[in-house]
Amino acid sequence: MRLLDRYFLRELLTPLVYCLGGFVIFWISFSLFTRLDDLQEAKLHLLDVIELCVAWTPECLVTVLPIALLLALLYTLTHHARHNEITALRAAGVSLWRLCLPYFFVGFAASIALFALNEIGVPRSTAWADRILNRYVSKPDDAPNQFHGFTTARASRIWIFNEYRPKTAEMSGSIVVNWTLPDGSIRKLYADRALYAKPGWTFFNVKEFAQAAETAPVVPYLQTNQLTMPEFDETPAEIENEIKMGEYESLHSHKLNVPLSVLWDYLRRHPNLPPAEAAQWRTKFDGRLAAPWTCLVVVLIAIPFGVASGRRNLFVGVAGSVFICFTYFVVQQVGLALGTGGYLPAWLAAWLPNMAFGATGLWLTARVR
Repeated sequence: MRLLDRYFLRELLTPLVYCLGGFVIFWISFSLFTRLDDLQEAKLHLLDVIELCVAWTPECLVTVLPIALLLALLYTLTHHARHNEITALRAAGVSLWRLCLPYFFVGFAASIALFALNEIGVPRSTAWADRILNRYVSKPDDAPNQFHGFTTARASRIWIFNEYRPKTAEMSGSIVVNWTLPDGSIRKLYADRALYAKPGWTFFNVKEFAQAAETAPVVPYLQTNQLTMPEFDETPAEIENEIKMGEYESLHSHKLNVPLSVLWDYLRRHPNLPPAEAAQWRTKFDGRLAAPWTCLVVVLIAIPFGVASGRRNLFVGVAGSVFICFTYFVVQQVGLALGTGGYLPAWLAAWLPNMAFGATGLWLTARVR
């Protein structure tokens, strides 16, 4: 790496570390003060609180990294511009794009790190934080998930049940399975308990009813203590995916960070979702793909703001960062709302802020003299 690149990287990374540290400390301190009642109810000790702060850090980094990078970039570029360093280098024949190559490298690396944090770090750290909060709360081992049911589109089967235990792949509590046979007749299966073992599900205390058609009367078809249905090929992984998606739609969905793999699996198994629901989930999927590249867009938009003028106050960079963050947030929320509502294609709604601000940054940088 050339001396110039090392110098520019050093000048950027120093304020970036300070900004990240400051934001993380502020975020975690705010979270602690707003959740003091929860911490006291959980009966956490000092070491538990410290561990909880560490568990909260990845989620905090996902939120503050683009803002910290923008602020550090504007501060660094404004500092270079005030001392005419960029002007001198450009006068020596070094192009602006070449000068900013280290910044593009940092933006790309930050985007990759943000993607890894969002998909791997945050879900694991969220589960870790939940375990810490419940460390001294007595709970039965393998507590069942409260769940209502789901539809298997490929087989036109509707599952309804009250409880599911992930460790044993066991359903319980008024299990109902409805499905349609190739001849158009309908079957309804009622059971007290179900257990998964390849190649399918085994039901206990079963009552099965039949309908010749949707409007035909329901008649008893079968009653037995145990019934194995190998044609029921829904796996425990699919059911757990449905449970996660159900939790995401619940009132506490803001606490659940659903990885792309879960969203992709859900969309793959439900190709015929209603238009409104399909638009919602596809927009969320594309939004998670687009979100990490905010760091690279930040670099594109910060360069013309930081190098355009000569001597000026360093707080101009701070004011510029506040304005850029606010505008980007507004455009992002409007785009996601339009995508969720079906007014824009999901990919366009998710990528609209990145495309708009990235193109604006390229255009403004090309016009810098």
